[in-house]
Amino acid sequence: MRILFVTPFLPSPPRFGGQRRLDGLMRSLAKNHEVSLISFSATDEFHDMSLEASREYCKEIVTFPNMEFVARRDKRLLQARSLVSTHSFEHLLVARRSEFLARLQQLVDSGRFDIVQVEFVQMAALKFELKAGRRLRTVLDEHNIEFDIVKRTAGAEVSAARRLYSAVDWRKLKREETAAWRWFDGVTLTSERDAAILSELAPRTRVSVVPNGVDIHLFTPSSTEPEPDTLLFFGAMNYYPNQDGLTYFVEQIFPLILAKRPNTKLRVVGPAPESVRHLQSANVELTGFVQAVEPYIDAASAVIVPLRLGGGTRLKIVEAMSKAKPIISTRVGAEGIDVVNGESALLADDPAGFAAHVESVLADASLAKRLGAAARSLAETSYSWPALVTSLEGFYQKLLSAPPMGA
Repeated sequence: MRILFVTPFLPSPPRFGGQRRLDGLMRSLAKNHEVSLISFSATDEFHDMSLEASREYCKEIVTFPNMEFVARRDKRLLQARSLVSTHSFEHLLVARRSEFLARLQQLVDSGRFDIVQVEFVQMAALKFELKAGRRLRTVLDEHNIEFDIVKRTAGAEVSAARRLYSAVDWRKLKREETAAWRWFDGVTLTSERDAAILSELAPRTRVSVVPNGVDIHLFTPSSTEPEPDTLLFFGAMNYYPNQDGLTYFVEQIFPLILAKRPNTKLRVVGPAPESVRHLQSANVELTGFVQAVEPYIDAASAVIVPLRLGGGTRLKIVEAMSKAKPIISTRVGAEGIDVVNGESALLADDPAGFAAHVESVLADASLAKRLGAAARSLAETSYSWPALVTSLEGFYQKLLSAPPMGA
């Protein structure tokens, strides 16, 4: 098959969750199919490296600079405009890029592709036209159901301004997202929960669940012992659910742990904006961006996922699973992943319960190893990229053999 990916950023080398999914899917598909890409690309220090890495498996790459605003003032102006618009900020941000849409339309009209896969629903704002009698099929890959995340934020323990903005925005996102589901020939999602939400709102949409996966050959268990009493939380801290989860852990859970194990360290790996830097202390280290997260996972006694918001499935969990690390998570954090509480992870939604799980793992090496071994086994059987891509290939074939939506 000839597959065109439409993405908001270059996929490789993966530095954060969205890139890791794209890199895993596209590299695996490229082994048996022709993969091309049209994408926005940040004009930053990673641009040349990202372009070179993505060319390793893409036949053709077309890029346009900077989906995001360079000036913070311009972003705020568009956010303000979105409050009085019928469209969400996310839609307006992408839809203004007419030059991207024009080039995408040329690629679609070329007749060279069997599948056009659009990544993230905001990219669906670039509504290209489809010819009658087409063979080409369109797929929307939903990393999360976006309106559901924003809706959860509107009811969360966040600032009044964020709650108000989210309360307005999620309803617009829901309308746009539901319309997109009905337009595409098929939609892939990362969890059964998200698939159930979609099927209730758009029951005619063809759906396939393709969870987030992991390169089980890259993320292998380490033979070295971890650093004692060292916890790891990793991910992009400019993603609000991660910010909220980190703040929740440091302010409400960590003090309970330190009261019993005062030497415990929390290492936070990932881009750290100004809004989280006040959390740094003698027991909390913010590393910022790192070239490779694997050594930090190896060094950790346990990986924590204290998320209260979010959707889809967390790549940080499947990567920690593949590294045979004990994982302590909230149920929202582990949502969509087939971990069993007490067997392949420890789950708790209240500060005391979460702290107790952390303390038990730090105090009992045999428990940590048992949880880690079960997690690694689950990663191997259910979350390796080749197995997941086989399922995606089957979905493509199903779409190609069925009439297009609207036919």
